[in-house]
Amino acid sequence: MKKLLFPLAIVLFFGFTKNPGTQLDPKDKEWIMKHLTESREHMKQVLDGLSDEQLDYKPDPTSWSIAENVEHLALTEKMFIESVHKSVADGPNPSLKDSLVFQDDQIMPMVADRSQKVKTSEPFEPSGQYGSTEEALAALLAIRQELMEYVETTEDDLRNRYAQLPFGTVDAAQLIVFIAGHMERHVLQMEEVIEDEDFPQM
Repeated sequence: MKKLLFPLAIVLFFGFTKNPGTQLDPKDKEWIMKHLTESREHMKQVLDGLSDEQLDYKPDPTSWSIAENVEHLALTEKMFIESVHKSVADGPNPSLKDSLVFQDDQIMPMVADRSQKVKTSEPFEPSGQYGSTEEALAALLAIRQELMEYVETTEDDLRNRYAQLPFGTVDAAQLIVFIAGHMERHVLQMEEVIEDEDFPQM
């Protein structure tokens, strides 16, 4: 009987326990979801009640309007989520762990910092691809919802998946917070438009 019980115990142990380090840590998940949620809600708050005239207003010919910022976010967020899925599909690469260029708490402030201006590449320049701001916003919110649902349900070890950004290596958890920071950066840009002295009043 003992001979039968020992292999059964082995099966039960390995059948009902998960290998350590193969899932996203709950604290990491909470950290990611906090920034994804807060950046989305900040954007919705800024956009709430704006007229077409206000959405299309530009402080000067070289600036983006609020509507153009929304379109840019829709275009880039789609690309970013593809990068997340690619990093997962590429599989774990522990050798890159020492190549990370930022601590977690540096990601949001660094990306959202409006004192450093960065010109986007041509594919992500707003050009009216969505037809209207409402359509661009709907697409953006759908993409963000997809990403948030992925984070909530994934069993992928995002700390052991990596992506290369222009400034260096990030893990997939940091990449997702980078996405949140990128949205926050452009929401701050929208607020700068609203604060312009010639911004149309209701």
